[in-house]
Amino acid sequence: MNGDREAALEQFVTGWYPTEDATESPVGDSASRLPGGLRQLYRLAKQRPGALGTQNKILPEPDLLTDHLGEMLVFGVENQGGFFWSLPWTLEEPEADPTVWFRELDGQLIAEQEALSGFLIQFSLYEASMGAEYLALPRELTAPQVEQLTGALHRVPLRPFWPWAPTRFYVAPGLVMHVSSEDGEAFHAWAGATHRSALNPLADLPVDWNRFDG
Repeated sequence: MNGDREAALEQFVTGWYPTEDATESPVGDSASRLPGGLRQLYRLAKQRPGALGTQNKILPEPDLLTDHLGEMLVFGVENQGGFFWSLPWTLEEPEADPTVWFRELDGQLIAEQEALSGFLIQFSLYEASMGAEYLALPRELTAPQVEQLTGALHRVPLRPFWPWAPTRFYVAPGLVMHVSSEDGEAFHAWAGATHRSALNPLADLPVDWNRFDG
């Protein structure tokens, strides 16, 4: 993944989301000044609009906007408007893989740990799990329980996502799980799957479930 994140993003999006009728989005003035990662995601979303998110959203290219100072390009928003993600805005050639900045309303900018190429993979994994039809939602977990829960899954080799509650991702065929913690002691996990049988690796674990669709 670290060697070819563009290929990893395309492989995941095309493997997770079914195709829909292609839509031709109008091309705004910003298109030529967007980093390649965003241009790739918009291309994938033409046939797979779910790739732009279900819980939180990557703004469609025509809806991109700058902040009030005209310094940052806002490209991702939380579903209730509580925070957003942005990139440095420039009229020059865009940086190939820029830093992504997280910000609460009226808060300070905080850098995501992964640059755009890794962030878009993380965003895609998070939204896929949140919007999945089949879910496995355990109650609050301890660190040893997280080890049990994720033992049969593959950990995605990226640094934690989301400054509010650092989040890591684990995958198996047809399944994405994210695990987050604000304090490093209590953990919250959410697994989403494309079909019920993908949850089978979790079925016999000694975990209390709020919901288990397997």
